[in-house]
Amino acid sequence: MQAGDQSASGRLAIIAGGGLLPHYLAEAARRNGENPLIIQLLGEAGPEWNGYDLEHASVGNFAGIKELFRRFSITRVVLSGSVRRRPEWRQIRPTLGFLATVPFVLKTLRRGGDNAVLEMVIALLEALGCRVIGAHEIAPDLLASAGPVGRWTPDSEAEEDIRVGIEAALQLGRLDIGQGAVAVGGRVVALEGPEGTDAMLKRVAEMRASGRISSRRKGVLVKLAKPQQDERADLPAIGLTTLKNASLAGLAGIVGEAGRSLLLDRSELTEAANAAGMFVLGVEISRPEAAEAT
Repeated sequence: MQAGDQSASGRLAIIAGGGLLPHYLAEAARRNGENPLIIQLLGEAGPEWNGYDLEHASVGNFAGIKELFRRFSITRVVLSGSVRRRPEWRQIRPTLGFLATVPFVLKTLRRGGDNAVLEMVIALLEALGCRVIGAHEIAPDLLASAGPVGRWTPDSEAEEDIRVGIEAALQLGRLDIGQGAVAVGGRVVALEGPEGTDAMLKRVAEMRASGRISSRRKGVLVKLAKPQQDERADLPAIGLTTLKNASLAGLAGIVGEAGRSLLLDRSELTEAANAAGMFVLGVEISRPEAAEAT
């Protein structure tokens, strides 16, 4: 989109969870000539939004979000940031159009899994008449590319950990459990669950400190989008906090997928990785699911 071209496709809303990603997207939208509406989710810690049109809504208040879309003439929406608690059925405030989707919603909530819930949220937002777009459509410069970000690259031991970690992360994703896996010495030592990447890395650091993981072998964190994941929501993000926690866990580096992972604070991330002697690497992955879909 060219600067000043907002009227051609309608105003953008950023539904902001926790973390800094929503702020990066808002800044990118501003650079593109847009004036995004920020809808900060209640209960999620976000940055200061000075200078932006800001509203608040609970994660399940679709009736309230629909009213905001109407009042601010929103036609596009991007989901960004972390959500610590998914909406429970009794917390959802429906619209009339929402009621037609009740069987789908109940099935989704019973099925569980973050990807299933995100699919439900995307479908419900689009039922409100808005087009849901991905973070990478607003800020394509955040996407990881193939190759190392800084000066460090994996050695042969790390290459084996990367191979094992990729296999584990893909299997974990197929089960709609998480996106991250840690491999040390050619074996998987941790898988990401609902607690998130940082908590998983804390577990690895604790296992390292207690001697349950060898101090001689470093290991690798692999973060991948789930094979069935809708790329409009929850692409894996690697930032300074991820790097810091991976360093505290004694890991040699972090791997994300080229074109399907986000790198936050790229220049600062590169500096920090170089200083820590760690690699941050984008890899291209052959996905059988994508080939079957075509």
